[in-house]
Amino acid sequence: MKGWRLTELGGTFRCEHGLPSPVAGPGEVLIEVAACGLNFADLLMRDGKYQEKPPLPYTPGMEIAGVVRALGPGVAGPAPGTRVMAFVNHGGLADLALAPAERVVAIPDTMPFAEAAAFPIAYGTSHLALDHKARLQPGETLLVLGAAGGVGLTAVEIGKRMGARVIASARGAEKLAIARASGADEVIDSDTPDLKAALKTMGGVDVVYDAVGGPAFDAALSACRPEGRLLAIGFASGQVPQVPANMLLVKNLSVMGLYWGGYLKFAPRVLTGSLETLLSWYAQGGLRPHISHILPFDQLPQALELLRDRKSTGKVVVRVQD
Repeated sequence: MKGWRLTELGGTFRCEHGLPSPVAGPGEVLIEVAACGLNFADLLMRDGKYQEKPPLPYTPGMEIAGVVRALGPGVAGPAPGTRVMAFVNHGGLADLALAPAERVVAIPDTMPFAEAAAFPIAYGTSHLALDHKARLQPGETLLVLGAAGGVGLTAVEIGKRMGARVIASARGAEKLAIARASGADEVIDSDTPDLKAALKTMGGVDVVYDAVGGPAFDAALSACRPEGRLLAIGFASGQVPQVPANMLLVKNLSVMGLYWGGYLKFAPRVLTGSLETLLSWYAQGGLRPHISHILPFDQLPQALELLRDRKSTGKVVVRVQD
């Protein structure tokens, strides 16, 4: 079996051949991987800066799509031959991967593997954040920071489907055009000199979806209407915001974090229910995953560079099987 491996934190992923093929144990599903979606978390995990720290050496890749090859003892399905997507903590960038059975979801026959591999984390994060956590309501104004990124575009798309007025913030005309094509009602360049003033001119916001952190969070906080809700999704800027509690008190604001993978440990049914809803929307033609790059297996380093250098929009996917 071939697979990418990391032997030391902060090191370089290397493609190895002749690796032993995994065997499905109790509660596990063995999947022949067709495609693997990449995430900024893959870079953080490589450097030892992510919440999950797999023992070395490990194979990267957190979300996969492919075909079920075998079921471990006690697993009822999906049956071998079923087309599926799955979330794995790591191990996706290899010919074969193991996934806990409760994280494996059958996909529609019409869903390409690349789209399935781009689906679980980005769409799952945004749906859980906006629906389960923020309780976004029709007619409210949603601000999405980092709106052209992997999770940002899905937040734009889902927010619009939920009936919100969506303001998308991203850097540059090209990324803003992509956000508008995904459903944004209004767009604003993240390099706007006074983001707070610009947002207030637009009438303020009810819900903030922030995968960026840094000064943009501070501006959005100031532009929130009373009872506004701010979702901390990630800190792509490298700066973790510090929240002034007095402002929360005066405007009755709520700041809440959302780590999608955390629900696997304490409320997995929340995740599977969310994915079921999202897949039904997809089957109805209501969701259109945006993948800016699909690269072959041997170009993983180039694929990760696209994420690191902010040169991608939406998702980057690695094709594992030709």
